[in-house]
Amino acid sequence: MEDVRKKNWFGRNWLWALPVGGCFTVILLFVFGLGAVFFGVSKIIETSTPYEYALHAAQSNSAVQNSLGKDIDTDGVFEGNLTFNNDSGEANFRIPIKGEKGKGTIVVIAERENDEWVYEKLYVLIKKTQEEINLKDKNMEGY
Repeated sequence: MEDVRKKNWFGRNWLWALPVGGCFTVILLFVFGLGAVFFGVSKIIETSTPYEYALHAAQSNSAVQNSLGKDIDTDGVFEGNLTFNNDSGEANFRIPIKGEKGKGTIVVIAERENDEWVYEKLYVLIKKTQEEINLKDKNMEGY
């Protein structure tokens, strides 16, 4: 009797499996690469002085606490930009926030001059009422 060996799955399907698997691998590398860049940039901005200052100012402001609740935290991904150039820079972004009573957005527009941040606009926009709560504190300029 003759011994007939069957080809394995890859031996039977290599003509289409190799190109599809290769393309799929390239697509996955591209997607993971973009994700890494996005989360890396997000982390840099979230640890920046204007971001931390704005979030702290909103969390400790009594008017914001009355509108959103005492436990205020971020609610999603910020939008906008932050640029640095030696001891100068610009910040123009929005941070979505939420509390147990509602949601809002922190608006930050600032310039960095001589290594100090000067906030042109810093307020919370309450989603439900469209109220703007000013967070600029003259004692904290340059934070």
